[in-house]
Amino acid sequence: MPDPTPPIVLNPEPERLEEALALCLSGGGYRAMLFHLGVLQYFNDAALLGKLDRISSVSGGSITAGVLGMQWNALTFDAGGRATNFDRVVTANVRKMAATTVDVGAVIFGALLPGTISDRVIKRYREVLFGEKTLQDLPDRPRFIINATNVQTGSLFRFSKLYIADWQIGRFPNPDRLLAEAVAASSAFPPILSPARLSFKPTDFSLDAGACNTPKFTSNVLLTDGGVYDNMGIETAWKRCKTIFVSDAGAKMQPEADSKTDTVRHSLRVNSVIDNQVRSLRRRQVVDALIKGQRKGAFWAMSSDPAKFPAASALPVPLNHAQELASVSTRLSALNEEMQERLINFGYAMAERGVRSHYDPAAFAPAQFPYPRGV
Repeated sequence: MPDPTPPIVLNPEPERLEEALALCLSGGGYRAMLFHLGVLQYFNDAALLGKLDRISSVSGGSITAGVLGMQWNALTFDAGGRATNFDRVVTANVRKMAATTVDVGAVIFGALLPGTISDRVIKRYREVLFGEKTLQDLPDRPRFIINATNVQTGSLFRFSKLYIADWQIGRFPNPDRLLAEAVAASSAFPPILSPARLSFKPTDFSLDAGACNTPKFTSNVLLTDGGVYDNMGIETAWKRCKTIFVSDAGAKMQPEADSKTDTVRHSLRVNSVIDNQVRSLRRRQVVDALIKGQRKGAFWAMSSDPAKFPAASALPVPLNHAQELASVSTRLSALNEEMQERLINFGYAMAERGVRSHYDPAAFAPAQFPYPRGV
């Protein structure tokens, strides 16, 4: 009798590069959500936001991207290419989320009441941010891609306005699924908030797919954090766009002499080792391509030394402050106003350094931070 298990193969989708600009937002909980908000604020001030063709995100970055996508059509761009109402329609919503703890309540009520932990996360995202908005409320351009990881196939699971897709099970065209559902799946950090369980109709996914296009794989899908597969959200952008901006809000892994051996903390530490290695490989891939001229764009990270960027900046980022902010927990747990503003300022300043150092030296050079407290 033949083995019914499909073979494990690499994603065969070829690169088809276009003259397009992509911004990739990594994971990292609320820390990443706010850091990337600062990045978007800089892109708006530099009149780059409206030039983006694709925004690809994972985990905490998907919360920020989801808000931007939901509000995109409400943005009012002036003649200079800057959205004059960005803070009102985007910043205010992200900061409202940053003042709301999601993970503790989701775990407690998910364990004690009917429903799953991911159901509780979806519920909170709907209450605080997304309401009944669906993927069809995203704009046609830029194209927003919210990435999760399919535990069953081991592949990237992509949510967008055009389709939901996993190359091993097929495509679900023009999906009307909740935006909160996509963001919750993308930010289902293992093992606490994972898996996110999504149900689909047998006819949702197209049949012109691989060996996993069967009801066992397409009816009830188990998803985990998008950062498990692609912790900087670069894959879908890398295969399409010649210009790539990568914002990495992941924490730099630190040595730990007294590593814990209980199941939960040991698993978390092992996950960190895996994430650190994959992140390092992805970073080298991006930086090497930029250096060789295979791609245009820029890369910046929370763990980068601000002083090593060539472009001069009027926004001081002391290394010890950067290291402190990079060590903020990756949880979906409320942060006070001071910490929110410092993280936003940090993302703003690092995006300026990256863009002006490696993409366009003549790009906007701000004289001050979005918030006066600095980093």
